[in-house]
Formats: sequence, C-alpha cells, structure tokens
Amino acid sequence: MQINREGHITFGDFTLNIWEDGIGDARRVGGIQGVREWEKRFRREVFKRVIQQLNRLGWTVGPWCDAELYDSKSFASNHRTISKGEHLHGLLDLSGRCIKLEMWQSAITPTRPDHDGRYESNKEGVAPFLVRLEMERTRRRIRDYLCGVFSGYTFDDKRRSTYRKPLEATALEQVARHYAESCHFKGDLSSYAIRDENRKSADNQLLEHGQRVWFFDCKGRCCTGIAYYNINNMWWVVTGKWDYTNEAAFRLYAQCPAAPRIKRNERLRRSRLERELSCAVSAMDYQRAELIKHLIFPDAESLFLVWHKGHQAYHRANFSGYTRSAIEAGKFTRSEVTGYDREPNEVRPLSAA
Repeated sequence: MQINREGHITFGDFTLNIWEDGIGDARRVGGIQGVREWEKRFRREVFKRVIQQLNRLGWTVGPWCDAELYDSKSFASNHRTISKGEHLHGLLDLSGRCIKLEMWQSAITPTRPDHDGRYESNKEGVAPFLVRLEMERTRRRIRDYLCGVFSGYTFDDKRRSTYRKPLEATALEQVARHYAESCHFKGDLSSYAIRDENRKSADNQLLEHGQRVWFFDCKGRCCTGIAYYNINNMWWVVTGKWDYTNEAAFRLYAQCPAAPRIKRNERLRRSRLERELSCAVSAMDYQRAELIKHLIFPDAESLFLVWHKGHQAYHRANFSGYTRSAIEAGKFTRSEVTGYDREPNEVRPLSAA
C-alpha cells in the first residue's frame, strides 16, 4: 500500500534532489508546531528510507564527518557521510522540505584535487565510466523506490538544477517561464517600477530592461548579452539562443569594459599558484617553490598564515575554505591580513609554522 505524499525528484551533476511543498500547508494550519510535526514525519518517512536504500545498495552510511564543528546535535543528525569502495563518496543532507544526495568521486580530479573531487564543476564529465555507472545506478534505484512507495512522487527528467535549462526551450522561453512562475515581477514594466538601487551597474549607470550588457563570468572572461530584470538587484542575461544566466546589477556593465580580452581572474590565478606552491613544497622541489613564491609575492618581505580558532584550521588562499595543513594553508601579506587579525582568527608568521 502506497503512502500519500507529494513531491518531485530531480537529478543534477552527481546528485539526487527531493523536494516537497507540504510544509507550507502545515505552517498555515498548525503554525510552528505544525511545521515541526511535518518535518518529523518527512524525516521518518523519506529521509530514513533513503538511508535504508543506500545501505541495501552497499553504501557505508555513517555520522556526518563535520559534526564536531557544530554544537547542535539535531543539526548534525540531518546529515550523513556516505561512501562506497575506494573512490565514491557522498553527503546526504536534510534541510527543511528538501533532501539532497550529493555524490562525488576521487579517482580523477583535474581541477579540485584538494577536496577529493567534491567541488569539480563537471563531475559526470570527468568521472571514470564504471564509477559513473555506479552513481547512476544508486540514484535510479532510490528514485524508483520512492516513486513506488509514495503515491504523489514524480520524476522530472528535464530539470537538472533549480535553473531549468532543457534543450527543447530557448533562453527567452525559459525567462518567460520564470516570469510566469514568479510572484514578484511578471515581465511587464507598464505595471512595475524597478527601483534605482536595483538598476545601478558596475559602471554606475542605470540599467534598462532589455538592454545589452557586459559581465565577467566565473573564469574572468568577458561575456555579453541582453539583460532582463528578475528580482531585487538580480537580472537575467540571455547570452545566446539557449544560454542565459542570473547576475547582480553591480556585476553588469552598461558599456563594454576596457580591454575586454584580458581575463579578470586574479582570485583564480592566486588559488592555482598557491596550490602549485603547496605541491612543490610537498614534493621538496624547493627551486620550483621559490619561483612560484616570487610570482605570487614579488615584493613581499614577510608572509603570514591565519589560524581560525573555531574551526581549528588555517584559512586557505583567498580566505576560501580551511585546512589543518600549514603547507596547504593560504599565504598572506601584512596588508591582506588586516581585518582578519582579531577573534576568532590568529595571525601567525609563516616562518613559525
């Protein structure tokens, strides 16, 4: 006999996502107490069933590996660290009305070797064939089981993320769909006035709905497209027939920036060079390490590490992430640690590490 629950399941890049909407009705009917009762039932009927299926499929499901960093036991109990074999790893996360099964592999990690492949931008593209098959088998078995147990569960095979980009719909059609589903701005400027603070661009001009803009992507490359207002200070930017993105107004340029062929990727460059520096030191290739150090810090007389007392770890390069290894820790100049030299941080000279 099926259980009466409504929700939908989607696949992402090495992920399985479960979404339910019943928490809204529970809040309207029972208030905070109703929400708590709904969350308990969601955890008991769905979250624990996913854990059960993972165990049946041969995965090792254990306590969250980062639980010691948080004081709340109830928060930590909503997470599970999972693994299978030598190279398949994952995290099962329960948050409100959502359950996310995130998996990754550590066999081939061309761009994110420091995190065992968890933050690869294209997990399915770089994964070995057999590892990818095991991941696909896992999420399909869980999907089929949940859709069989719960009468109102559906699977959306077109939706790959919260920003749906199915190839049967153009970028403009997708933006129109977002407007149709929005309770904020419906795309009609005749009945809606965009506030000036939500229109101010990176070059201090006021953006117009439907104008051409320029912006720099996550790799620092200059891109161009047509901007359409979304919500608050966010704008949809259609960059081609099929492609679009969502950018903040302060990242958009009303005029083409100077030297658009030059990449604005200082942070990426710094992270990559510091990673190469750590690899050179680990391999005791001190000549290469000295060369890379002068590329990163050509004029620095002394360098520092920043220790976070709460996490009991060093800040990584660009203050992005943490590590307990002094070799992998980010190196900073005196001016860069200004503002970080107070609790809970502790600035330490590199020579003393």
